[in-house]
Amino acid sequence: MSRPETNKTRILLSDGREFVYYDDRPGIDRTAPDRRGLEPHNPKSEIRYDPVLDDWVIVAAHRQTRTNLPKASECPLCPTLQGAEYLSEIPADDYHVVAFENRFPSLGGSSGGLEVLEGTIHTKPGVGRCEVVCFTSDHGSSFVKLPQARLRTLAAAWVDRTLEMSKYPGVEQVFVFENRGAEIGATLDHPHGQIYGYPFVTSRTARALASAERWQKAHGGCLFCAIVSEESQKRIRVVRETEHFVAFVPAAPRFPYEVHVYPRRHVPDLPALTQAELDELMALQVDLLERFFRLFDKPIPYMSCWHQAPVRVGRDLHHLSLQLISPQRAPNTLKFFASSESGMHAYTMDVLPEAIATRLRDI
Repeated sequence: MSRPETNKTRILLSDGREFVYYDDRPGIDRTAPDRRGLEPHNPKSEIRYDPVLDDWVIVAAHRQTRTNLPKASECPLCPTLQGAEYLSEIPADDYHVVAFENRFPSLGGSSGGLEVLEGTIHTKPGVGRCEVVCFTSDHGSSFVKLPQARLRTLAAAWVDRTLEMSKYPGVEQVFVFENRGAEIGATLDHPHGQIYGYPFVTSRTARALASAERWQKAHGGCLFCAIVSEESQKRIRVVRETEHFVAFVPAAPRFPYEVHVYPRRHVPDLPALTQAELDELMALQVDLLERFFRLFDKPIPYMSCWHQAPVRVGRDLHHLSLQLISPQRAPNTLKFFASSESGMHAYTMDVLPEAIATRLRDI
């Protein structure tokens, strides 16, 4: 697999957190130090097992004090300008793409806690990793405004962080995502996403792998490949197709606007894609988000979720996919997940998925 060399520079912030610059081109000086003099970084979280739903829940009480929608002049993801009084998370006065350990992580920090197993109670230290990935130094920009060179750098960062995070002790699954919009809980306006390294395989992935295994035993082959082939042939829910990818509204979506993107080739994760496939995929993601924005002639809140294979299990069964979702169901109305959805996990769609696909396709 041929890819251009990643222009990568690693430093440490003043509290010991790892910080990595990813640049569009080589030769940029990234030696500016973090001048804040922060206390050593050692957050403590734990994971607790739910024996009823066979699931793990993350408990991270220190996140209650995390930064929430600061004014632009105090944005922690903007570069630290020369002579400025405010010192952000970014030591440099400009940057292309950066990835660094979250100051208020859900997972990570000290792994010195004890595992507790008493009756139905099962608690473990919240080992793992949470990172922030900033797409650009421009506070007023967004993912859809990134030029092609920056999209390539961002894709390189996602690939590199997936590979690196998969090596960390205790990490079982790497999740790349973006939350955009205060309506869905994004606490910073600056264009950024996150990467989680979970110390367990998430329940969604575990269910998907179980379904894939049942399909393989009953029919042979890959469940996800079968879905992609069927959607591509029927074309009633397809929004866009490219040489290497198919984007479609799933037959049973859970959000008012939801599009899944699958590679035609069976691959487990982002690092398995070629450079040509990555370039095509990033451009396709921009196109789909622009269609979301043109639904109501304004940017709408959305989530981008990259579903990658776990680090150690089910890698032959899993199939990389991108899930783009928005709770916006009308120009000024959000879809709320009330009692049926939140209490019973029984979801209701207010519009036919085929009509949603037609609308997105025709934009």
